[in-house]
Amino acid sequence: DLKALETSIEKAEKNRDIVPIFYVLACRIGPFIGHLKKRIDKINGKLFVNPDGHEWLRAKWSYPVRKYWKISERLMVKHADLLICDSQNIEKYIHKQYSKYKPKTTYIAYGTDLEPSNLKENDSVVRNWFEEKGIKEKNYFLIVGRFVPENNYEVMIREFMKSSTNKNLVLVTNVEKNKFYENLKRTTGFEKDTRIKFVGTVYNQVLLKYIRENAFAYIHGHEVGGTNPSLLEALSSTKLNLLLDIGFNREVGEDSGIYWKKNNLANIINDLENNYEKYFINQRKSIKIIKEKFSWNCIINKYEFIL
Repeated sequence: DLKALETSIEKAEKNRDIVPIFYVLACRIGPFIGHLKKRIDKINGKLFVNPDGHEWLRAKWSYPVRKYWKISERLMVKHADLLICDSQNIEKYIHKQYSKYKPKTTYIAYGTDLEPSNLKENDSVVRNWFEEKGIKEKNYFLIVGRFVPENNYEVMIREFMKSSTNKNLVLVTNVEKNKFYENLKRTTGFEKDTRIKFVGTVYNQVLLKYIRENAFAYIHGHEVGGTNPSLLEALSSTKLNLLLDIGFNREVGEDSGIYWKKNNLANIINDLENNYEKYFINQRKSIKIIKEKFSWNCIINKYEFIL
């Protein structure tokens, strides 16, 4: 990030750009930003920062790294001309936490694609994947996301194991050489539950969209961060979305999601099996939300407006 920003400033100086805007994503380089901001000011430039989520809360970082993230965040907020927050909750946090700097902020969410998958049930790429994984369409709950503790994999797996559903739990994530995966094996014993299937990553985006579209329901346990891309993709593709009940998820899903606490997901899964039809209206609500607030056209228009 530091090298990229230095190079960008050098190019703007060389080109004699008029009011150049430098947009930095995430708050990694706070201790170095003061010096660079002086160079930006000298050429009449502007520094925009997207603070992203609460990186300093992520369990994957050691304590010294989390401490650095918090200090770095404060300094990025202090020196930014504009903070573009991709979550309303992050924007509120910035104003509350750093009120002494009187930060200038705006809210522009992350976006997602609205096009459905063009794959069909009988396409070879579809049949090969489903047969290889031992999965059937409409017969699985789906989880997609980075395999890190703060995404609540342990909670979701434990609660699913407590449920009485005959459907599978399909986890699209990378667990190779992952200590967290081995820890989960020991603490939950999930490998003894044949319904739980870790299927690795799916980099074919059209296939991944098909997998989302044909899930019985999607389970979202992300707890740290702003507008999450995998949540937007789920709301635009999956009929039913079970979302961890926190502010970040409620501001995106609104009344289209089915919200769960960390101690009642199993009950909701069981209820879905018996009362599926009463939840079906949620899909129409979620697609409407995505079209009106999170389409790329909508996001692009907001960026063009601030420029």
